[in-house]
Amino acid sequence: MSALRIGVDLGGTKIEAIALGSGGRVLANRRLATPRGDYEATLEAIRGLIAAIDKDIGAKATVGLGMPGALSPAGGPGSGTVKNSNSTWLIGKPFGRDLARALGREVRIANDADCFALSEATDGAGAGATPVFGVILGTGVGGGIVIEGRLLAGTNAIAGEWGHNPLPWPADDERPGPPCYCGQRGCIETFVSGPGLAADHAAAAGMETDPADIARRAGAGEQTALDSLARYRQRLARALAGVINILDPQIIVLGGGLSMLPGLCEEVPALWEGYVFSERIATKLVLAKFGDASGVRGAAWLWPEDAGS
Repeated sequence: MSALRIGVDLGGTKIEAIALGSGGRVLANRRLATPRGDYEATLEAIRGLIAAIDKDIGAKATVGLGMPGALSPAGGPGSGTVKNSNSTWLIGKPFGRDLARALGREVRIANDADCFALSEATDGAGAGATPVFGVILGTGVGGGIVIEGRLLAGTNAIAGEWGHNPLPWPADDERPGPPCYCGQRGCIETFVSGPGLAADHAAAAGMETDPADIARRAGAGEQTALDSLARYRQRLARALAGVINILDPQIIVLGGGLSMLPGLCEEVPALWEGYVFSERIATKLVLAKFGDASGVRGAAWLWPEDAGS
């Protein structure tokens, strides 16, 4: 088995692929637009991307892929159909089997948030820690769990899906909570995602804007924006306290666009103290080392460092 590994990040708008060598050194990097809505074209785009990377590095490497959603565990590893994906043209398709056939080699596939967590636990901000909980704060809210260097997928392939639990300890004005696309109300995702923050600010300030503008307004001292970010940090603290009470991670790594909101790593740990069931809280909250590249790196790390030895 090759010591070289390729990671693919299948996103809603782009597909990125990298090749990693020994120690996580990037050997090649390519990307192209995702053929949205076209399953066969998506398979062909990935096949072509992998062929180009193989040519760049002069070898046929292992392939790992991160994607929105997950493969159903029914039928055994890699053989199930896609579920829970916002790339809806993949849903119900035997994506792992079809991609392995197209590439002529085994492909390891995981949820994109799981790949983020694996990247940061392997050689990123959570390297050497266990357990590691990786958090994606963006258009949606995802998470992944890595224990002693190994990704936890779970019996139902939903380990780490904290965003579709209810917001813990809700205040009266947070009940029943906004409707979620999953069919429930008051999910964590509806409060601490980008759209959740924007909707909360719009309701309070009477104006529609995006999280980046809210952060800019808060930096300029606008009180309504400052209040919106304070509510966001408090809700994020409660949501992560629930994770700590169940998983008790050594480190939580934040990624996604909203991870760059001011004050999260500094203020959220102070806020979760009133909700974590312990007199001493050693869990650290840190930003991702590899940022947007963590997803594609984690896909490559679905094949471990010693895979080629």
